[in-house]
Formats: sequence, structure tokens, C-alpha cells
Amino acid sequence: MIVSSVGPTSARRRVLAGLATLVVAGGLLTTLGDAAPAGAEPGDVVVAENFDSGTLPAGWRAIDGEWKVVDGRLVGTSTSGNRKITFGRHLEHFRFSATVRFEKVNEATRWTALGLDVPASGATPWWIATMRSGSAASNGLEFAQLTPAGSWNVTNTTAAPYAAGTGRDVKVSIEVHGNQARWFFDGRQLMRTSSLQRSADGGQALVVNGATVSFDDVTVTELAPNGLLRPEGAPLTVIAHRGASAAAPENTLAAQEVARRAGSDWIENDVQPSRDGVPFVLHDGTVDRTTDGTGAIRNLTSAQLKALDAGSWFAPHFTGARLPTLAEQLADLRSRGGNLLLEIKGAHSRDEVARIVEVIRAERMTTRVFVQSFDVESLRHTRALAPELPLGLLRSTLDADPVALSKELGLAAYNPSDGALTTRPSVVADLHAAGVAVMVWTVDSATAWQRLEGYGVDGVITNRPAELAGWNAAQLQGGVGRPTVAVASPADGARLDRAQRPTLGVVTGNANTVTVTLDGEPATPGQVLDASRLAAGEHTIRVEANGPGGRTTVTTTFTVVADPTGLAHLVLTAQVEAGARHAMLNLLADGRYAQLASYAEQHAGRQVPQDAATIIAADARALLAAG
Repeated sequence: MIVSSVGPTSARRRVLAGLATLVVAGGLLTTLGDAAPAGAEPGDVVVAENFDSGTLPAGWRAIDGEWKVVDGRLVGTSTSGNRKITFGRHLEHFRFSATVRFEKVNEATRWTALGLDVPASGATPWWIATMRSGSAASNGLEFAQLTPAGSWNVTNTTAAPYAAGTGRDVKVSIEVHGNQARWFFDGRQLMRTSSLQRSADGGQALVVNGATVSFDDVTVTELAPNGLLRPEGAPLTVIAHRGASAAAPENTLAAQEVARRAGSDWIENDVQPSRDGVPFVLHDGTVDRTTDGTGAIRNLTSAQLKALDAGSWFAPHFTGARLPTLAEQLADLRSRGGNLLLEIKGAHSRDEVARIVEVIRAERMTTRVFVQSFDVESLRHTRALAPELPLGLLRSTLDADPVALSKELGLAAYNPSDGALTTRPSVVADLHAAGVAVMVWTVDSATAWQRLEGYGVDGVITNRPAELAGWNAAQLQGGVGRPTVAVASPADGARLDRAQRPTLGVVTGNANTVTVTLDGEPATPGQVLDASRLAAGEHTIRVEANGPGGRTTVTTTFTVVADPTGLAHLVLTAQVEAGARHAMLNLLADGRYAQLASYAEQHAGRQVPQDAATIIAADARALLAAG
């Protein structure tokens, strides 16, 4: 092909979380929690339950087992077998998150799961993301399907960094885009699949097996359809260039198999038509370099192309490998797993692109193919003929305005060469802000991967997918020094009264630069946050750290609470004239919040400072609304 964080807790436990005061000191970091995977913004929150009502939420259907709400958590019990509760609605693109705690297990192999595609009736088949209490085992985390025959089809397994055990809250999140899903454990992606088989109407579920498990903060958020964007906590997407072309003959099914076994997220290959119009997988314009034949591909019939040896040039034991047709490649991916990043090689007519689209649809692979090309007209043809296929534009040099061009072409990804991106890496952030992913070609060294991680790119096209997958694993374990960030104070989910003045505590490590904002405005670690000066309600702290190992972003929230005690503190501590102070305290004592709000506003800028009057009036009205 190519040439030139800690999740939220319930309101009740937030009050008990307390505050810690910690400031940046010498750039050292103690990781308190990784960022939760990022989703599309804005996104519709379809489900948001913390179970503080004390009863099962409306629309939640306990199919079997014992399900009840206890102390603000949903508790499911299974003495044996699979027991589930269903809810939500069918979504193609969503993030499903929950705080999960094993309360009791029959044995360490017992498990709980987030149901990703489960009929409301609980009937099979259904797909789940499973976590064992012994989650550090090799199959501690799984993606699996329960078939109509009652057998398990386990497609992916991995080990978590530690065992969930019993009595420990674990933040679990699964991000689903069609047949693809990412498994996040305490904010870190540990596994990915492209093997989900989606139904037309399956919703979400919680499942327990041989255990008693409690759940809190269950949320389901609809995401934008561009699953190519890399969430926070996820490693670089691994894209195998022409298959695993460093280990097997390029653009063959053998290279595809090696790439699949290496852990590639996508197989990248090229397509061109034979003389009789059959789309074949081949990079060069001729067959001379990679087969025992000669001639231009467009001058050879499909029968002539199928007779060529496409493997012996690479190594003797690949003798007999054949050039695959696009249909053969897609059939292999459909049956054995994997996704295709398909480059339309060179200029193609509308009819030639239509033939490619026809093959993709005939092989039922429209949800697993991503089309890219250097040729803008080929992309325009693809968009007109198959708007369901995501598009990527390949570039050897950067355009003057990649964002504008991406919008014009309807791109899901803008894919520059490594050399081109290095001239202006800031375009990554610009493209991300427009919802466009960045896939860089063709990069085979760990030094370059680390640099690209720092740029924030989404994926890397490489001849060495196994090495990149291993590098990603080391990255997740901290082996390459990715920046780490924690907001220690105010604690995530903290509820502050008006009298509190916590220090903004941020701890970072392996970071060259750290940027902190409070509600989008610049903030400084170590500064005192005066709760009497902040509006009542939720406030957001965002910290971004950049270093040689990449970029890490953490977002936390705290809430300033409006209550009578805090309101009294505001009146007493503001520079209010004595008469006005006495009048407002009397109104507060009598619970006359509407009059108090009006009084503060009427005397603002005279007996009551303007900024204090605004906050006093807002808190009084909040108390009035609360009854």
C-alpha cells in the first residue's frame, strides 16, 4: 500500500470521601486513578442510575436470580448459573460504565458481566463483557457470547493488573462501536475485540454467576459513530501494513493471519481491479515485485492473477501463496476475525469503486471496512455510493487546512505520513476537535511510536504489528514512562460547603508540561479554592500532562452545596453593612428564602457587595427550590 480516572461514586459516598491537600512537588507522581475513556461530545446519557431511590429503577427487568437495592447499590445474587437484569435500549455506539464490587463468591472463577447486546427478555444469543473475581487470571476478563444452544463462544481473554477479589470497588467501562468493543478496567484499556455480532434490538444487562455482586453508578452514554478516535486510557490503534508485511509476504492471507495473531486492530491492504474487473489485493501497479509473473494488474485477467505464486519471493515456506481477491480477503476476516483498512490504490472510476462497494456489501462487511485513498475522487465516489463506509484521506504532505478538507470530504480520519505530521503536529488536536481521527503511516520504530503517542495520534500503520502491540502493552504497564496525573484535592466527587477552602492539589509524573483548568479557565496547582466565591453546583477540574512518554488527561468534578449553614457563612463573611447583615440573617432564620434573594439583589453594590449579592441570591433561590 502506502508509499511516498476514577469514575464517579454515589452522592452518599461522595460526602464521605473527604478531602486531601496535595500539591505539585518536583514533578513526582503517585497515580490515584487513570482517566476514564473518553466519549463523543456531546453524548446523550441513556441510563444514569446510582440507586439512591432505594428501589429498582423503572424499566429494569429482573429476569432471574435475586435483584434488589440495598444501601444505595443494586445487588444481584446467583447461587449457581447465570442471573441477569435487563434495561436500556439498543444502541450501535455507546459506552457502558459501572462501579462493580464482588460481595461474595463461590470460588475465584465466578464472575459478573456487563451485557452489551441482550434482548429485554434475556433470551439468547447475547454478548457480554465478563470479569471474574480472580480477574488477574489469564481469562480474568473476557468478551463472550452465549449462543442459542447454551454454549459459550469466548472470543477474547486477558488478565487484569490485579484481582478484583471481594469488597473492592472496580471501575468497569466498555466502549462499543458496532461489532467492535474496548474493555476498560479502572480507566485503562486492557482488551479490544472486533467479533461482536449485533442484534437489531438488544439492550444492556447486568449478569452474575455464582456470586453476589453489587453495582453503583451504572451509566450508558450514546457515542458518535467514529470509533476510530482513541479514548483516554486506550493505547495506539495497531494497523498492520499490507498485513504483517515484515513477517509474511505482503497482501496475502498468510500476512493477514500473522497480523491477526499479532493482535492487530486493523489489517491494511490495497485493492486494484484485474482486466476483467475483479478487485484484487495488490499494492504495486504490476505483479513483477511480489509474484513470479510479470505485467500490469489491469492487463491481467483474474484467472491469470490467481495462477501466480505470491509467496516464494518472500521465503521458501510461503511458496504457493496466492493473490487474494477482495472477496476472499473479506470472507477470511469475517470468519476468522479482524477489520479491514482498505486503500483504493490509485485513480478509480465510479464503476470500479462501485464494484468494490458491491463486494464489501456481498460479504456483509460494511461495519468492518474503513476505506482510505490518496485519490480524492475515489473517496467522493465511495461516499456517494456507500455513505455507511468511513473514509480516510492519505497524505504525503499536510494540506493547508486539514480540518476544512476533512469536513468537505466527510472524513472519519485524516492519515498523513510520519514525516508530514512531524512538520505540524498541532493539527492532531485541531482534527480531534472536529471529530476526525489521525492514523499515521508507515512507522516501525519504538522511538517514533513514542513521539506519535506524544502527539496524541489515534493509530499507527506499521509493518511490525506484533512489536507495536507489545509496545502498547508496555505503555499500559508504565514501561515507557507515560505521564501520570492525579487530582488529589478536591477529591473527585467531593461536596463542599461554603466555609471550605481546599487547596487545588495536583500530582504529576514523567511530565514536561502540565495544564490545569477549573471550569475551562486557567488554574494553578496549590491555589486555594474559596467555596464562598464559587457558584453552587458542579465544577470541573481538567489536568493535561505532556511528556516524552505521551499525553495523559484527567478530569474530576466537585460540587459546591447550597445549604442554610453555608448561606449564613456567606452573609457573615462578606463585607456586608451591619444593617443589611442583620436583615438577611433574620430572613434566613425564618426560612424566607425568596425575600432574602430579593433583598440581596436590591441592595447589591451598596450595602451588599455585588459579587456576594449574586451568590447569596442564587443560594437562597436554590434552597427555595429544594423546599
